[in-house]
Amino acid sequence: MTFHAKPLLLLCTFLCVVSCKSQTVVSNKFSENPPIVNDTTFVNLKDYSKDFVYDMKYATSDNFLKAKVYDCAECFLRLKTVKAIVEANKAFMEMGYKIKFFDCYRPLDVQKKMWKIVSNPSYVADPSKGSIHNRGGAVDITLVDSNGKELDMGTTFDFFGIEAGHDYLNLSPEIIANRQLLKKIMMEKGFNSLDSEWWHYNLKSALNDKVSNAKWNCD
Repeated sequence: MTFHAKPLLLLCTFLCVVSCKSQTVVSNKFSENPPIVNDTTFVNLKDYSKDFVYDMKYATSDNFLKAKVYDCAECFLRLKTVKAIVEANKAFMEMGYKIKFFDCYRPLDVQKKMWKIVSNPSYVADPSKGSIHNRGGAVDITLVDSNGKELDMGTTFDFFGIEAGHDYLNLSPEIIANRQLLKKIMMEKGFNSLDSEWWHYNLKSALNDKVSNAKWNCD
C-alpha cells in the first residue's frame, strides 16, 4: 500500500462506521462519560433510567402466543424513543405512578417467529411489512401505583376483544380515567395511541424509521 492510499482507506472506514450507526446496539451503563450516539441508535432503557417496572411478556410463555420468543428480558429502543418515554415517566412519577413495560423493540427475526406461530395480521404484524415494534418506536405499557400494583385498565395486555379499544366506553369511571391518564401524558410526550389497544403507543417521529433486525447480547 502506498503512502497516498492510506488516508483514503481511513476515510472510507470512517464513513462505513457512521453509515452503520443507526443499526447499532449500544450499552451506556450510566457512565460519567457516556458514548455519543445518535437518536436512531438502539440502547437499553435500563441504562438511561432505573425508574421503570418490567414484565416482558414475550421473554416468557405468559402471552397470547403461549411461547417464549425472546432469549432474555431486555427493553431496547431507539435513543429518541428512550428520551421521550423517560420524560413521560417523569410526569407519571409526579402523580405517584410509574410505567410498566410489556414489550419494546422487537427484532425482525422475532417478528418472523411470532408470525410463524400466529399468521394472522389481526394479532401479529406481517414481517414482510414490519411493525413499529421492529422500528424501535413502539412501546406496550401500563401504569403501576407506588406499591407496584397495576392500575385497572379493564382488560389484560394483549386482549384482542373490543373491550381493549380506546373507544369502548362500557367501563367503570375508574377504568376510563386510568386509560385517559395514560393516553393524555403519552400524547403530550410525542406518542400516538393505537385505537384497538390501550397499552400500545408509537413515537410519532419513529414511524418512518427502517425496520431493523439489530440484536442484543443476553448476559
